[in-house]
Amino acid sequence: QVQLVESGGGLVQAGGSLRLSCAASGRIFSSYAMGWFRQAPGKEREFVAAISWSGGSTYYADSVKGRFTISRDNAKNTVYLQMNSLKPEDTAVYYCAAEARGGSWYGLDRAEYDYWGQGTQVTVAS
Repeated sequence: QVQLVESGGGLVQAGGSLRLSCAASGRIFSSYAMGWFRQAPGKEREFVAAISWSGGSTYYADSVKGRFTISRDNAKNTVYLQMNSLKPEDTAVYYCAAEARGGSWYGLDRAEYDYWGQGTQVTVAS
């Protein structure tokens, strides 16, 4: 089992930046691939970014590529999502997710992740 707690959300003007953090506790964090997803009101939860257990492999949704960066610090049991050049359409609740897979694996589908945080709200004003 692993427990996940997101933080860092808030209200920001379009063009601004935020950094989300996801702190993990429980099982060995470095054994888990991690992902970030988001859900806007009335929409399905969608993939944003993912990172393998070592941090050597990352993947981004086309909508955030070049603006968002996912990273992790296994010594701190934390994964980050640096969000730059934010747009109003980035407004959503952001969730981090974990899956106990090693190697270069990362998941792009929410069904591939067993553990989820409670989410943090990101609101981008135009």
